[in-house]
Amino acid sequence: MKFKYRNKKITGVLSVVPKNFKTFDEEMENYQADKARTKRLKLVMGYDRHHMVEDGVTVSDMSVFGMNYLFDNGLLKKEDISALVLVTESPDYFLPPTSNVVQGRLELSTDVLCIDINQGCCGYIVGLMEAFALLEQEDMKKIVLINADILSRKASKEDRNSYPLAGDAISVTIVENSSDESLIQGEIKMDGTRHEVLMIPAGGFKMPSTPETAVVREDSYGNRRSLDNLVMQGREVFHFVQTEVPPLIEGLFERIGVLKSDIDWYLFHQPNKFMVEKLAEELDVPYEKMPSNIVTNFGNPSGVTIPLNISFNISKRLLDETFKVCFAGFGVGLTWGAIVMNIGNVDFNELIEF
Repeated sequence: MKFKYRNKKITGVLSVVPKNFKTFDEEMENYQADKARTKRLKLVMGYDRHHMVEDGVTVSDMSVFGMNYLFDNGLLKKEDISALVLVTESPDYFLPPTSNVVQGRLELSTDVLCIDINQGCCGYIVGLMEAFALLEQEDMKKIVLINADILSRKASKEDRNSYPLAGDAISVTIVENSSDESLIQGEIKMDGTRHEVLMIPAGGFKMPSTPETAVVREDSYGNRRSLDNLVMQGREVFHFVQTEVPPLIEGLFERIGVLKSDIDWYLFHQPNKFMVEKLAEELDVPYEKMPSNIVTNFGNPSGVTIPLNISFNISKRLLDETFKVCFAGFGVGLTWGAIVMNIGNVDFNELIEF
């Protein structure tokens, strides 16, 4: 699907990470693997620390915390919110929607539209598309896009393939109409025939959680997990990213008449350092334009790595400067997509702890 929007802008980004974290070195004893090889893996993948919520903390808890921070600091007014779009794969409940829970806890107007979107690694891209589309309606003021995931609880602590990456975070992005005539253009693709490459097999209606699905088993690589845990087929995911993402981005650039050198920042989803650096090489983009440090500092909270990129790597520069950026997400679904747009002179761009 190809898409474009006009007269839309991002006016603020807040990223929230838990204070609680663990280091890779602390957890190395969890993995049934050669220690020397595991340390080499740490360097290649960029493992260092991953931030994780305390027991009992949910997406709505972190979302309410982030929203109240904006209200309390005069960065957002409740009466200016027209819609709340929440993108997550770790909802508080099967039902009701977590966006409704957040709206209720914040005592927002009943006129505020609440939408939950079940998306992961490409969630920020899909969320922006929804926010831009909503702004086409008359009388819309500000759209609040919350991208959130708490996946650390679904990764087995004995799974070296996924647990060192598992991070928790939320972001709040404010999207509104603008007099700026610059185009926002992008493309997104999906392939459900490969959905098993990255999934949590049990816990839904297709395979409800039972004592049997909780049984931990060891795979051929020494990783121990149950059907209730996150399963990532690493080689297949890597192959998918390297073969599908570059053609989409290069095709997008050619279609909209953008050169790679025109892009100031390539703010991509960050599964791990190795995968992002390989993407940079494949696209012939300098490492310094495509940061790969989110996993090292925070872990991988799925699609939230993109707004974390904005808050962590651009920081206060975004208050006074404008950049042409390429956002890209890729992963669970399988889903992959990219957006080219300008972002800058925002009201706020902050990173805080919960």
